[in-house]
Amino acid sequence: MAGCRLTCFGLLLLVLLLVCSNFDGCEGRKGKHWSLKKPSYSSLARKKGRGKHGGGHSHGGGGGGHQSPAPSPKPSPPPKTGYTTKAAATFDVLDFGAKGDGVTDDTKAFQAAWAAACKVGGSTMVVPEEYEFLVGPISFSGPYCQPNIVFQLDGMIIAPTDARYWGSGLLWWIEFTKLRGITIQGSGVIEGRGSVWWTNGESDVDPINEELSKNLPQIKPTALRFYGSYNVTVTGITIQNSQQCHLKFDNCEAVQVFNMTIASPGSSLNTDGIHLQNSRDVMIHHTNMSCGDDCISIQTGCSNINIHRVDCGPGHGISIGGLGRDNTKACVSNITVRDVNMHNTMTGVRIKTWQGGSGSVQNIIFSNIGVSEVQTPIVIDQFYCDRSSCKNQTSAVTLSGIAYENIRGTYTVKPVHFACSDASPCSDISLTKIQLEPLQEHYHMYQPFCWQAFGELYTPTVPPIVCLQNGKPTSNHILSDRDLC
Repeated sequence: MAGCRLTCFGLLLLVLLLVCSNFDGCEGRKGKHWSLKKPSYSSLARKKGRGKHGGGHSHGGGGGGHQSPAPSPKPSPPPKTGYTTKAAATFDVLDFGAKGDGVTDDTKAFQAAWAAACKVGGSTMVVPEEYEFLVGPISFSGPYCQPNIVFQLDGMIIAPTDARYWGSGLLWWIEFTKLRGITIQGSGVIEGRGSVWWTNGESDVDPINEELSKNLPQIKPTALRFYGSYNVTVTGITIQNSQQCHLKFDNCEAVQVFNMTIASPGSSLNTDGIHLQNSRDVMIHHTNMSCGDDCISIQTGCSNINIHRVDCGPGHGISIGGLGRDNTKACVSNITVRDVNMHNTMTGVRIKTWQGGSGSVQNIIFSNIGVSEVQTPIVIDQFYCDRSSCKNQTSAVTLSGIAYENIRGTYTVKPVHFACSDASPCSDISLTKIQLEPLQEHYHMYQPFCWQAFGELYTPTVPPIVCLQNGKPTSNHILSDRDLC
């Protein structure tokens, strides 16, 4: 019995020794094989880049995604929807199928890129340089887009001249609407190819353009329009050869336009540079404009507009109006235009209203304006009419509180033209440091003209503006509810 116990004890000891000889192997299974190993940061990045919409390839710098080692040559991956980091998201139109060859219609690619950018706050939609993108009428629309989107325009967008794109007529070509925080920036160009729209039977035109223009609708589109948007910035870009108005802001608030160029020939019909209506808190500065109509046109519903460091010419100058057309009510207030140069324009600073209108224009400052070869540098015209004839009417948009300060240079037709309403004379006009000389003596066609214009000369003027009536109108026009703004 004792021998059996010894034998069992020996067998047990032998088993124990065998188990202990494999002790390190147990620890290895516990730590090395059984616990989950965390993947490296670069592996995660590669997996994110291989999402269901394609790889990590990006044109124009991508947008801050993680880079992995360069793969061996292989077929190009399918288009992706941009790639996202916590900082930003970039959506390049080339990645959505745009060709950028100036011939292929890239409208759908732009729509797809915008649809992706719209979903990400602070994102950037990229139109890369060295490409020309043919894009038809397009709307980059909210209101459900995330805020603060950047439209980075470094290439060129060109308009179609085929009438089939325009149907019976559209009011705009490129539109941004109902957005909060939208920035258009870059070194690129919006090319309207508007010469086919400007053609008329009285001018010498290219036969090809004349043939194309026969099929285009009579309604001409604005090249770039913003509607119902807040916190809008346009900077760096060039808009040229627009079909009609180059840049329009309608019902917008907190707008900045600076360091940009607008360029069309002086003979281009109705090609306003910047058109403002129903917009507030607008600043336009350090901008060069040449066009076939007003460099800047300020319409009803505008207030707190600041324009400075602008060069204008050729064109029709900077205008408030025409206001009150078709017996409508117009309200414009708190407009400052200063440090502006105008060359070879039809007018300099102008206010124009239609007979029969109502409302008011008040608190206007035109300061430090340089004019060169301008037909009529200072204009108020309350009998404005762009038709062959207009009906005489007594009611008018009321004008008051208009200051002209330090306006100097040369004119070719008339230095000052104040034509105010009989029923609602202009009041509180002030003139300070006005020095306007005829370009050449034989061009000196007309002396200053005033009708129902009341105000004060704070300094002697050149030429003497003796026609301005001192003080206030003797007939106090009582504003009705229709006139009040």
